Amino acid sequence: MKIALPRIKDIGIVLVLVVLIIAFSLLTPNFLDPSNIFNIARQVATLGIVAVGFSFVLITGGIDLSVGYQISLNVVVTGTLMAQVGLPWYVACLAALALGTLIGVVNGLIITLTGVAPLIVTLSMMMMLNGLSYLISKGLPIFGFPAEFSLLGQGAVFGIIPISLFFLIAVWGVGLFILNKTYIGRYFYAIGNNVEAARLSGVNTRRTLILVYALCGFFTAIGAILLLSRLNSAQSATGAGFEFSVLTACVLGGISVMGGRGRLFGAFIGVLIVGVLDNGLVLINVSEYVQLLIKGAILLIAVIYDAMSKSSSGRRKQIGGVPITVPTVPAPTS
Repeated sequence: MKIALPRIKDIGIVLVLVVLIIAFSLLTPNFLDPSNIFNIARQVATLGIVAVGFSFVLITGGIDLSVGYQISLNVVVTGTLMAQVGLPWYVACLAALALGTLIGVVNGLIITLTGVAPLIVTLSMMMMLNGLSYLISKGLPIFGFPAEFSLLGQGAVFGIIPISLFFLIAVWGVGLFILNKTYIGRYFYAIGNNVEAARLSGVNTRRTLILVYALCGFFTAIGAILLLSRLNSAQSATGAGFEFSVLTACVLGGISVMGGRGRLFGAFIGVLIVGVLDNGLVLINVSEYVQLLIKGAILLIAVIYDAMSKSSSGRRKQIGGVPITVPTVPAPTS
């Protein structure tokens, strides 16, 4: 039963995706054009890459609301280094990756050393990054990047397949390997189920949580670089509200906001659902404010369903006389 249940959920979200595709293809004839399909792939590349690190954070029972303005700061810093400082684009990209990782490490350190809830820490970090981004850019757009850099987000193989899609596939491959093939991935689930039990089982919970937020920052920086390359203009408002899009995608895909549950396959389908929904609503000329209303309602429903399903699962275990335990996690060998 434990194996069948996730498969049923996976089938359910895939059906939701299929229904959306059918609905939008009937409402607008251009939706299924190959050019539009690859346009969706290009648009969801950043969302999909950020969702990998964000999924890690959710699985451990945390949350990172600062990812939106991590993107904002990363695009502004990267754009400034290329257009105003004159650094080569690849050096600017490496600096962005280092900055994103550093922000994640700082988030993880504050959370683990102070015990303050991740929601509060990352919300405060979001506001600080927002202010820092505007201080650097002075509220003005930054442009004038090398053509080679623009190829990352705008280029296509054979003139059809977006290059950013290959970055998305590579990052998801790394994420799947970490989560499913390493003891670190097992630690993520153990901490999300019961952090104290994980600690008593030999898991260095502090180090693991810092790693989780560092990975989230690193993947967010990759997504920011691709987004900047696609837009070809760095603005402080670029990542505003992005955290709610990635949260919606992950929760729709079955990543529990309460920690300890979820798979990257589901999160990937959730990313596609959000991408298809955004693209389809634009094609049928739905107001931006109506789009926000729809996505907010979807997020609320998904979170309520997640909370109810987890509490229902706990009651079923107690009624059946089966204790709720956390699997023993072997300590890593040095």
